[in-house]
Formats: sequence, structure tokens, C-alpha cells
Amino acid sequence: MIADNLKSVKRRISKAARQAGRNPDSIQLVAVSKQVSSENIITAYKAGAKYFGENKIQEAADKIDDVNLRDVGWHFIGHLQKNKIKYLDSKFDLIHSVDSLSLAEKISSYCESQDIIQLVLLQVNISGEESKFGMLPSELIAQLSVFAKLKGIRIKGLMTIPPKDPNPENSRKYFSELRLLRDRCQSLNLNGIELNELSMGMTGDYEVAIEEGATIVRIGTAIFGFR
Repeated sequence: MIADNLKSVKRRISKAARQAGRNPDSIQLVAVSKQVSSENIITAYKAGAKYFGENKIQEAADKIDDVNLRDVGWHFIGHLQKNKIKYLDSKFDLIHSVDSLSLAEKISSYCESQDIIQLVLLQVNISGEESKFGMLPSELIAQLSVFAKLKGIRIKGLMTIPPKDPNPENSRKYFSELRLLRDRCQSLNLNGIELNELSMGMTGDYEVAIEEGATIVRIGTAIFGFR
């Protein structure tokens, strides 16, 4: 089932990319493996999954050690509490969820002490929902020059989660707004900030996200089923 699901998702990613005039290879699929057994992760890996996403730092660290796959990328996609930063331990290729300047500063300080550089995305609360983590667009713009000076992290792009909606078309405006925000940030030409990546789109709306410029999609249920 997992192999067939993964094949179907990849096919739909390719179709959405081509319809948007994009190269399917420019879109990275992160298989969201939270609450997924190590056995099923290995099954997905054997079927062609190259990147996996976890949302709880301590559980993820244990799972990464248990699975012990050397040629995959691990992404952290959940809310990262400041007191859990010590568990990063160079295990994650990319953190999607840096949702405040203070968190970025803590991560940067830790990474400098370990003589490493952590790749991160900045989480933006495009919808303005109080229940969502992330910076408001105005906060991001105001603080971007400070982010650029942090030496222990390298900012690669932005991430957002739109409001839950059964109609994927209703997510389009939020994806579009994130892309436009990224373009505005890039126009500032700040050293130390690249912003090439847009992490947006999950099982219910990833095709729309791709049409709006997503470079990373986070897919769990469509690959592993409901958990």
C-alpha cells in the first residue's frame, strides 16, 4: 500500500508541476512520518522516499537512530520548544518551523557552540490565525535584517500552514501570499538569507501549492494512511 501510495503522489506532483510549467524535479517530497513505525519508514524508503518529516524532537531523534538510513534527509516540521534545541544534534537537514526571532537566536547560539550551521525555514502565519505558530508577514519584514546576522543558522526559505479547508482552492490565496512575501524579502538583497525554498502544501492541497510555487511539499496521510 505504501509503495503504491507513494507512486501515486509522485505522479500527481509531476502532473501539477508540468501543468504549472515547472520541472517536477524542482519539487521536494517530504514524507511526513510522525507516528509511523520504523518498519513503514523503511518500506517507504525502499519504494523511493528520500526525505522524511518528523514533528516531535525527542521521538524523532530516537527514530532516526533506530531506522539508521544514511542516505535520506530528515526534516523537522513541528513546533520546536526552546528547551528541546539540545536534541537537534545535527540530525536534521532542515528545520521548517522557526517561528520567531527568539527561537532562531537560541538555535543559532546552540549551533555556534557545536561548531555547526543548521539550515532552517522561517514559519509565517499568513492567515493570521491565533491558533497558528509563526510570524506575521509584517514581523518577518521588520526582523529580517536581524535574522540575516545569525551565524549558527542559514535561512533557506519560508514555510506556512493555511487554515484547514476541505476545498484546496481555498488555500491558494495563502500560498500565493507566501510566494509574494518571499519575493518581497528577496528584493531586500540581504546577505545570509537565500529564501529559495517555499515549504507549503500537504495531503489535501499540495497540487495547488505546487501551482503557486511550492518547492517542498509535506505529505503524510496520502502516503502512510490515517494514523
